Amino acid sequence: MKKAVAFLFAFVLSCAAHAANPMVEMKTSMGSVTIELYQDKAPKTVENFLQYVKDGFYNGVIFHRVIDGFMIQGGGFEPGMKQKATQAPIENEAKNGLRNETGTIAMARTSDPHSASAQFFINVADN
Repeated sequence: MKKAVAFLFAFVLSCAAHAANPMVEMKTSMGSVTIELYQDKAPKTVENFLQYVKDGFYNGVIFHRVIDGFMIQGGGFEPGMKQKATQAPIENEAKNGLRNETGTIAMARTSDPHSASAQFFINVADN
């Protein structure tokens, strides 16, 4: 069943000098999650995601799509399902060895493989 989760989240870029990969802290009304981004595997995707974080784009958006046992999706809508305007889509970098395993984040897209922009999903199962 699809449903909107009515809690807001914000992202904070962590600039730890010792970290090999960029780390982003997602702060939600339900707690915080630290996300590790694999710049060596998906450089354009990471650059795109980090730019949205730095611009404050994700501040105040909601998880608008939740499918039990599959994933939770956010990054594109404000409360009331008001869609946010995004930058141009990015090139798909899915053939990089990374997998949609439980706890991982990935960019959401349409059936066009090169349509990802700001929306992302978090896997709650191995997909």
